[in-house]
Amino acid sequence: MILTSFNLLLFLAGLVFCAGLAFAVLSLFEREYRAAGMGTMAGTAAGGLILLSTLLDQNGEKIVLVSLLGILAASILFLFLPLGRATPERGEPANQVDERDIIFARARLEPGTETYRQYYQTHPEYQKIDDTSRRQPGLLDPGARLTDPLHSAATAASFALTEALREAVDGPLALDQTQGSPQDFTQTVKKLARYYGALDCGIAILQPAHIYSHIGRGSGTYGEAINLSHRFGIAFTVEMNPTMVRAAPYPPLTMESGKQYVEAARVAVQLAAAIRELGYPARAHIDGNYRVIAPLVARSAGLGEIGRMGLLLTPRQGPRVRIGVVTTDLPLIADTYRPDESVLDFCRICKKCAQNCPSQSIPQGERQIDNGVLRWKIKPESCYHYWTIVGTDCGKCMAVCPYSHPDNWAHNLVRWGIRRSGVFRRAALLLDDLFYGKKPPARDRSFLP
Repeated sequence: MILTSFNLLLFLAGLVFCAGLAFAVLSLFEREYRAAGMGTMAGTAAGGLILLSTLLDQNGEKIVLVSLLGILAASILFLFLPLGRATPERGEPANQVDERDIIFARARLEPGTETYRQYYQTHPEYQKIDDTSRRQPGLLDPGARLTDPLHSAATAASFALTEALREAVDGPLALDQTQGSPQDFTQTVKKLARYYGALDCGIAILQPAHIYSHIGRGSGTYGEAINLSHRFGIAFTVEMNPTMVRAAPYPPLTMESGKQYVEAARVAVQLAAAIRELGYPARAHIDGNYRVIAPLVARSAGLGEIGRMGLLLTPRQGPRVRIGVVTTDLPLIADTYRPDESVLDFCRICKKCAQNCPSQSIPQGERQIDNGVLRWKIKPESCYHYWTIVGTDCGKCMAVCPYSHPDNWAHNLVRWGIRRSGVFRRAALLLDDLFYGKKPPARDRSFLP
């Protein structure tokens, strides 16, 4: 068969149309109906225009073909333009965080108790806003704006199981200590974490800033100084269902969040117990019973970057994960944290989480120095206050983040381009707004898998 401009144009028209159709079908499976419609229209329009060019004379066909190939070549060259440089942040926070000061620990303080009085005596700046939140219905409360009995019952069941696991985070060591090389132990630990259900796993050398200074929740005595001497932090992620995340801020998001906290706790408790069976100290860090700041350990373990919304953004699931950590003295080899400039640049130009945040708790400006590091600092008080009004843990920022799209060939192709090109990042953001909306509505509000 002779390769002519006519045949090449026919091939390109078919290729473009099939690509648009394939994306549309994929979007239908994802229940992204706007994206499916846009994919169909884009593939049909672009393929149709190329097909119409075959009606031109031979010279016209050649001009169109050369133009299309030129556009393709220019697009490839754009991938190498040094646009979108972002200043990486390699340092750790200057000071340890007192867990008593985080919003979840403050929310547990009961008015009228001595602990309540003592805390707000030394931190009066928090009392008014915390008491305002206490007057709202609260998470899972039937009087809250968005709750319903079925999802609340299912979520409460997950919270109860996580609560039951909180005393299982530590335990006695085996009498005999198994000997092995750090390489073998590292490989075994990562495989075991995935076997138990982890999506990804990394290892960090614990830094003082990774560890809370004082106990604010969980086992132990409230206010007691934390003495965690373990050398390594094993961080891992578990994936949240993208369909249930898309329902944010409605109850399916909270139901999935609770379920994956259980999964993270289950993996962490089993992994820590297995390490102790080898004769080495190990503690699991799970929801409500942490001694470490899990996102910081996970970042140092090479699992992702901290984005604008203050959550860990992983390479293939974005913020759509929950994190578990096991700290230990088992001899291991730490992974290397390399700041991801592509994530920092994309978060800088995107702002989708901030623009869609119902409580306006995510900053829309540039990163600022906070506790010695350059980062975006959210407002946890207004974020949590919104939770107490609607009765869910919101998650709207997670739902609208372009990194949260499902892990498949189409979205991974976009992720590949985002990692490599500042021009592509800006084009990808425009396309995300076009295909999914600048302010995507909550979908599948009553979804149960």
